[in-house]
Amino acid sequence: MNFGIDRLLADPALRKPLEGKRVALLAHPASVTADLTHSIDALVAAGINITAAFGPQHGMRGDLQDNMMESPDFTDPTYGFPVFSLYGEVRRPTGQSMGTFDVVLVDLQDLGTRIYTFITTLRYMLEACAEHKKALWVLDRPNPVGRPIEGLTLRPGWESFVGAGPMPMRHGMTLGELGHWFIAELGLDVDYRVIEMEGWEPDAAPGFGWPTDRVWINPSPNAPNLNMARAYPGTVMVEGATLSEGRGTTRPLELFGAPDIDAKAVIAEMRRLAPEWLHGCTLRDIWFEPTFHKHVGQLCSGVHIHAEGPSYDHAAFRPWRVQALGFKAIRALYPDYDLWRDFPYEYAFGKLAIDVINGGRALREWVDDSRATPGDLDALTLTDEAAWAESRRPFLLY
Repeated sequence: MNFGIDRLLADPALRKPLEGKRVALLAHPASVTADLTHSIDALVAAGINITAAFGPQHGMRGDLQDNMMESPDFTDPTYGFPVFSLYGEVRRPTGQSMGTFDVVLVDLQDLGTRIYTFITTLRYMLEACAEHKKALWVLDRPNPVGRPIEGLTLRPGWESFVGAGPMPMRHGMTLGELGHWFIAELGLDVDYRVIEMEGWEPDAAPGFGWPTDRVWINPSPNAPNLNMARAYPGTVMVEGATLSEGRGTTRPLELFGAPDIDAKAVIAEMRRLAPEWLHGCTLRDIWFEPTFHKHVGQLCSGVHIHAEGPSYDHAAFRPWRVQALGFKAIRALYPDYDLWRDFPYEYAFGKLAIDVINGGRALREWVDDSRATPGDLDALTLTDEAAWAESRRPFLLY
C-alpha cells in the first residue's frame, strides 16, 4: 500500500498545485516515506519549496519523553528554515508563523485515540488556515487501531488540548477523515485537501489498520509498537491515576500497576465483574520497576494487556472497557485506594485529570460508585458509540 506522502512523491500531477508555492510541513519522527526517508528530506529532494516546518507535542524530533514538556522553536540545521513548535510557548500557530507559507502539508502518524494531541493540533491548524486564507493538505496515514469505536463522547464544556471535539476515545478515523469532520463540525471555510492512501484495508488481518509490511516508528517516545497503540485508548486513562502506566519501562502504556496492589487479585476481580469485557486480549500479571516517572525505583505489581498473538481478536477487543474494569477492580478490592491523580493535566486547571482525559466525570463516577455495574457503564457508552458511528459515516474515505 502507499501512504499519502508516498503518493505525493510518486505522482507529479499531485504535486503540480504546489509549484510556485511556499510550503510548510507539520511532522514528527514517524513522518517518513516507505524507504524511511524523512518527509522533509524527501519533499526537498522532489523540488518542493519548503519554507517552514511545525512540530507537534514531543517536538519535531520527538526528543521529549513526558507529557507537558515544551519544545522550543529552532532553525533547521540542514535547510535553514524555521521550525515552529506547536507545543511550546503556543499551542496554536501564530500570525508570524502563518506568514511563512501558502500551503501546509500535515504528515503525522496518529494513534486513533481522541486524547492523542495530534488531532487537536490538526484542528488548531485548520482554524488558523481558515483565518489566514491558507491551504492545508493532509498526507494521510493509517489509523493503526482500525475502525472500531469505543468510549464515552466528550461532553460540552470539557474541551481541552486532549479533547478537540465531541468524539469517543477510540474514533476509528484517519487524520484526513477527521479534517473533513472538523471542517463540518466547526463550520470552517478553508482550502482543504486529502492526499489519500492507496490500498489501506483497516479490517484486514493481521494488522487490522496497520500494514505490517511497513516499519513501525514511534510517533511519540512512549508509542513503541502496535500493541501499545491497540491498548492505548484504555491505558491512556492511567495517566490520570496514581498507578504507573509503565513509563520508565520498555513497555509503556501497555500495562498498569503499583507497589501496593496485587495484580493477580486485580485480574481475578476483573474476570468476576465483567468477563465479557476481556474478550480479544490476554491479561498477564507481571512485576516491573519504573526507571523514571510514577513509582520510580519501586517494584510494582502490574497487569500487562496483550492485544497481540493468537488470542487477539480485533472485533472483540475493547481497551477502554478493559482499563475501566481494571480501575473498578482496584476500587472493589481496595475501597479507600487513593486512585485519582490530582494535578492540572494538560494545563486544565480545577479539574481532575481522569475527567479531563475522559471528557467528563461519568467514567470516574462509575468507578467510585460501589453500586454501579458494568451494565450501567455500557448503557451510557453504547448510545454514544452508536451516535458516533452515524456522525462519522459521511466523512469516511476508505
